[in-house]
Amino acid sequence: YSLKSSKGAPILPRPVFVFFVALCGFYVCYLSFNQITLENRREGYNGEEQRANICRKPSVPYEELHYVHFPKPTSYSRGECSCTPVRFFVIVSMQRSGSGWFETLLNSHPNISSNGEIFNRVDRRENISSILQTLNKLYNLDWLTSAAKNECTAAFGLKWMLNQGILENHDNIVSYLNKKGVSIIFLFRRNTLRRVISVLANDYDKDAKQLNGTHKSHVHSKEEAEILAKFKPKLDTWTLIANIRNIEKVIKDCLDHFKSTRHMILYYEDIIGNSNVVNSFNKCPNSGSTNSQALSQVQEFLRVPVRPLMSRQVKIHTRPLPDLVKNWEDVSSKLNGREFAHFLDGSDYGK
Repeated sequence: YSLKSSKGAPILPRPVFVFFVALCGFYVCYLSFNQITLENRREGYNGEEQRANICRKPSVPYEELHYVHFPKPTSYSRGECSCTPVRFFVIVSMQRSGSGWFETLLNSHPNISSNGEIFNRVDRRENISSILQTLNKLYNLDWLTSAAKNECTAAFGLKWMLNQGILENHDNIVSYLNKKGVSIIFLFRRNTLRRVISVLANDYDKDAKQLNGTHKSHVHSKEEAEILAKFKPKLDTWTLIANIRNIEKVIKDCLDHFKSTRHMILYYEDIIGNSNVVNSFNKCPNSGSTNSQALSQVQEFLRVPVRPLMSRQVKIHTRPLPDLVKNWEDVSSKLNGREFAHFLDGSDYGK
């Protein structure tokens, strides 16, 4: 063909024409490549969604899907349990409130793993970054302890005391727990006076080491419990009311800070003598409970099968309050007629 143009508009030279053709070709290839990449990404997303849908049990209500997880630990493979849904939890409590005993009860369940006071070490709670890093490792199921059921656990968590950085960083922690889908079990004591007595007795044993030169916060035999129970602390009546008020304020502030989370509130008195608890000595359910549903409600809250729970721990202070305090008459006189007088009769102990 002749490239000579007629006497009209001049035609583009051949090199320019070839350049424009090549440019159009590159543009078409670029669009095609992007389209293929986008389709591959969509297929990848659909694959991930399909795998997630395969793992999700149809029995899980839509509103609870946020609290159901399928972790992928880096330290081991969950194998055939990779589609076993896991719910995250944290036990929030105070020392000498029955949290140690409560945790052993939970760990007697084959589907629950509670990993103790992880934040009792200062380096894990020195700032919010270290706290969140520790929580991420835990809830990825890479926190291996003797309590961890690893592959087939269905509820995984820890115990967190109020004096271990949780209140100082409550805003960030609330945000993390809500985003991560972590449920809270608050465990406190109704009778704050009994907790004060238990704290003083435990502090005394840290120095006295009454059990063959060894300090034990929890015991597994009646003989050990009786030895520790012999000590009667003397309460400072001048500061007693202020101390009780301070403890109850801390609890109230905690509940206010974390009210936006999925949580339940449990009291130590609710689970004492629970008929679902198997006693380690007589190997049969206790029968003196006035609230036999407390531990059942906890298991239902964690969405695990309800079953009897067992602990080897033995209660230390079982006697009436007047037998536990050295200056009981002074204490009784101080609290009588005050807002905390109901702690004296011990009637709330069996609630």
